[in-house]
Amino acid sequence: MRPGVLVVSAPGKIILHGEHAVVHGKVALAAALNLRTFLKLQPLSDGKVTLNLANIGIKQTWDVANLQLLDTSFLEQGDVPAPTTEQVEKLKEVAGIPKNCASPEHLALTAFLYLYLTICQKRGALLSLDITVWSELPPGAGLGSSAAYSVCLAAALLTASEGISNPLKDGDSVSRWPEEDLEVINQWAFRGERVIHGNPSGVDNAISTWGGALRYQQGKISSLNRPPTLQILLTNTKVPRSTKALVAGVRNRLIKFPEIVGPLLTSIDAVSRKCEHVLAEVLAAPALEHYLVLEELIDMNQHQLNALGVGHASLDQLCQVTAAHGLHSKLTGAGGGGCGITLLRPDLERAKVEAARQALMDCGFDCWETSIGAPGVSVHSASSLHGPVCQALGGL
Repeated sequence: MRPGVLVVSAPGKIILHGEHAVVHGKVALAAALNLRTFLKLQPLSDGKVTLNLANIGIKQTWDVANLQLLDTSFLEQGDVPAPTTEQVEKLKEVAGIPKNCASPEHLALTAFLYLYLTICQKRGALLSLDITVWSELPPGAGLGSSAAYSVCLAAALLTASEGISNPLKDGDSVSRWPEEDLEVINQWAFRGERVIHGNPSGVDNAISTWGGALRYQQGKISSLNRPPTLQILLTNTKVPRSTKALVAGVRNRLIKFPEIVGPLLTSIDAVSRKCEHVLAEVLAAPALEHYLVLEELIDMNQHQLNALGVGHASLDQLCQVTAAHGLHSKLTGAGGGGCGITLLRPDLERAKVEAARQALMDCGFDCWETSIGAPGVSVHSASSLHGPVCQALGGL
């Protein structure tokens, strides 16, 4: 790997339990998904800064000298924790993005410019860089792809501008930043998320920064102490949905049937808390009975979410297909389509897992065998990365 080249990665996320109930003050559990976004940063001396979003075929180059001449005083925030709507609109002008354009690709470019200009200028000068980003995460599927992108950008730009130190030592294949640097990375990544999403909860960038699993309730985020790694099938039904509409639907149902939906939300909260307790037990002394309880919680939570009105025929099909193979599934995220997770007990036969995965793919779904509880943002040596990643990042 060439001197000065950085390769970082950050995980996506799934909601284990508590989706929708969390909007109403209940506990949600999120876990880092071992499908990752990778970023390669290479210092240049040609006076250009280039961003290549390899998955979507977008490559944009800016002249550093021109960016340096821009009046970016609007980015001076003082103690303001995140960019305002006005700042984002001005950044779009800088990026040459049409006004009021909110496509994911354009928002990704805007978030990059925001982080690049603010992080580098705080260190004194804009850097000439070539940055390539590639992800294993499907965009728009509720798996935290934008947060993983923001975390990778923040970690790489902070390291390149010497705002934080590179923790990778000679002979290391992978390394992670110390806690105080992770705090800084997370704060900047949250600002990037604000550019993309306006008013995110902060859960996605937190889980992508620290990895493992965390609990979220009423704005308070806390990491679960060393959660176990769980094997899962992750299935994308590829059915699009509107998170905003689904959240509004649950709220309307709560208003219409408070005596029914209120206790249902409390019951979902109890599932999240029970799962948190069982995960701690798995870590202390894993036993098959713990996984059987986790399967029961998955089944109950899926029925609860259907009762809230956020299910979908595609998710019912997912659950039926995996149940036919003795497996247990639930939706993850907003519902109404999107993704589902299937727990894989340690004692499962390989043939059963493969049969279930193939059956899901035969339904037209995308399906990955992966894990949750993955490590957070990391820096890699070239030798630790393999074929698809190296190829996507243009060689190392």
